[in-house]
Amino acid sequence: MVVTGFGQSTINDPFFDKVAFRGAFGTSTDWTAGWANWNPQSTVYGTPTVTVSGELTSSTTWTSNNVYLIQGFYYVRDGVTLTIQPGTVIRGDKDTKGTLLIERGAKLMAEGTASQPIVFTSNIAAGSRAYGDWGGVVLCGKAAINVPGGTAIIEGGPTSVYGGGANPDDADNSGSLKFFRIEFPGIPFVPDKEINGLTLGGIGSGTQLDNIQVSYSGDDSFEWFGGKVNAKHLIAFRGWDDDFDTDFGYRGMIQFAVSLRDKDIADPGSGSNSFESDNDGTGSTNTPVTQPIFSNVSSFGPKYTLATSINSNFKRAMHLRRNTRTTVYNSVFAGWPTGLFIDGTAAQGNATNGDLKMERNVLSGMGTFFASQFERNFFKTVSLGNDTIADNDLLSYVDPFNLGQPNFLLQSGSELKSGSIWPQTGINERKNAFTASIYPNPVSTNATIRFTLVKAENLTITLFDITGIKISTVSHDEQYQSGENEVKFNVSDLAKGMYFVQITNGINSSAFKLMVK
Repeated sequence: MVVTGFGQSTINDPFFDKVAFRGAFGTSTDWTAGWANWNPQSTVYGTPTVTVSGELTSSTTWTSNNVYLIQGFYYVRDGVTLTIQPGTVIRGDKDTKGTLLIERGAKLMAEGTASQPIVFTSNIAAGSRAYGDWGGVVLCGKAAINVPGGTAIIEGGPTSVYGGGANPDDADNSGSLKFFRIEFPGIPFVPDKEINGLTLGGIGSGTQLDNIQVSYSGDDSFEWFGGKVNAKHLIAFRGWDDDFDTDFGYRGMIQFAVSLRDKDIADPGSGSNSFESDNDGTGSTNTPVTQPIFSNVSSFGPKYTLATSINSNFKRAMHLRRNTRTTVYNSVFAGWPTGLFIDGTAAQGNATNGDLKMERNVLSGMGTFFASQFERNFFKTVSLGNDTIADNDLLSYVDPFNLGQPNFLLQSGSELKSGSIWPQTGINERKNAFTASIYPNPVSTNATIRFTLVKAENLTITLFDITGIKISTVSHDEQYQSGENEVKFNVSDLAKGMYFVQITNGINSSAFKLMVK
């Protein structure tokens, strides 16, 4: 399907699993178990039996009984599918900057399993591996990007073009990557043109990305250049530069992502952030505008405690700049020098207008939560439900900063077990979750909403206009008793017309019509 416009997805999309917890993990399910590797430096991999270089011009399968060595830039050409069996190991040559490039029209079908992940790693011996031992994995697709003309040469790829030009296809399919590890990648091809751990240029929503770990990347762990591909269950482990970098009109959805940083390793050039996001390099108004949606992210920075001594090149949990419209829900950012920097008048204008959104997020254990008063005022808007916490221990994770064997699960008493929000696009009257009535209705001054609960619950009650724009929060995450409850609120400042009152417990919600006369 070829796109004719640049529609944006929403947090109400079926892609998202509407969980109650904030951050990437609850109390019981560790989705990293079995396939992630927290000590790739010491892992012994087999000696290469097959060497590949140059280009692949006919479809083939790499099998798990071989170990593959990539020398130089290895191109999978248009119309060709490279299939990789579960459990296969692929090693990148250091001297020739071994790199796998999947070009537009090609596919990488690399579906590992939790017990047999596919591994791309360094060809250096165990104990001697380092950041940037080889290039990384680069995917190029035909989805829309905001570069004039609609195409560009991918960063770090000397000849590979990405983007769909005048006829982009946002549903383009570049294959499937599942239970997939990339270790010790990330090198500069030329100055300011780096190869990331996983580079995604103009990748369409037909591509599947799930359960991917990038470890010890010498540049960004993950970077999206335009496109509309979605992803779940991402791990950025001990990276060098940024964990999750979005630009050139990226509009995909990401849920369940975790990053963990080494306090001693950061980028001396641009500085290291967890999130970095631009519309493009100049902050133009080119469309499509960069507007990813992140939900349920856990970012554990270098400051395990406020007293932890860290590399001075660490910067921010989120550096949102150059006209980005990034949206972040239900996420936790812990242990960064600074929490939030909305950089520049364009990005700040997007925040003010509601195009850059943040709801139900937590910043924890930071010397400076906000770069300026602007970020403080924005983030702390009561209706958004964001929070700041002084000490990382108060988050009540099990052992998230343990570089050798992290445990990202929540303790049973953690307040992060609940409190997520799943706002809707537009408000429709629904009565499947809660039963309620509003009186008087129509109303001109004071209204009362009466509802009955089977059990005590924490609820948020919000007032929306008829287009779905939030007007005010009547109550935020307050506990209500089992049985009948009444909540009063004033509407005398509202213009005449139709509104909706929404009741939600973070997972289920109902909305009820209110007429102001």
